Amino acid sequence: MGNQSSKGIKVTSQDKAILDLKLQRDKLKQYKKKIQVVLDSEVQLAKDALKKGDKKRALLALRKKKYQEGMLTKTDEQLETLENLTQSIEFALVQKDVVYGLEQGNKVLKEINQEISLDRVERLRDETEEGIAYQEEVSAMLMSNISNADEEDVQAELERLEAEEQAKLPQKQHAFPEVPKDKIEEPVDLPAVPQGIPEDKQPEKMERLLA
Repeated sequence: MGNQSSKGIKVTSQDKAILDLKLQRDKLKQYKKKIQVVLDSEVQLAKDALKKGDKKRALLALRKKKYQEGMLTKTDEQLETLENLTQSIEFALVQKDVVYGLEQGNKVLKEINQEISLDRVERLRDETEEGIAYQEEVSAMLMSNISNADEEDVQAELERLEAEEQAKLPQKQHAFPEVPKDKIEEPVDLPAVPQGIPEDKQPEKMERLLA
């Protein structure tokens, strides 16, 4: 009996790209679940800031939330595009683009992973000199990464939160004018009360009528 050589399954570059893509999609799904806690905390931070009249800090929190949501959406769209490319029969022609896209995807996923931190949200609340410096840095970064359409969405969300907080305030009671106590009412003329018994109701006439 001769020795039989077993050949292993050859893993192509296309197979590797598909595997990398699947791993990135799985990571993105995990990050979406985790980052929701951060997004909710930023909304709460904005509400707390509005209660204190700190509109600037509220805007910062909402802009950061919008930026993080945008990162998730763009990464999801990018992975979907790469998925279509990896399924292409002409993969060899787009292999370079796919590899580059996956590399960029990994970088963005690392950035998203860094955003999944409640500590960063708390630093937005920090009113110390160091905290304010961090907030200014974040604000400058956000302003250069948020589109005009995103900023309009942020302003709309701010107005909605302001309306919600305003609705929670106790409504002022409308005071009715008091009636002056020293006002003297003018006398009203009433008709005179008839005196005596009407003629047709007198006893003698009543007896004759009943007889």
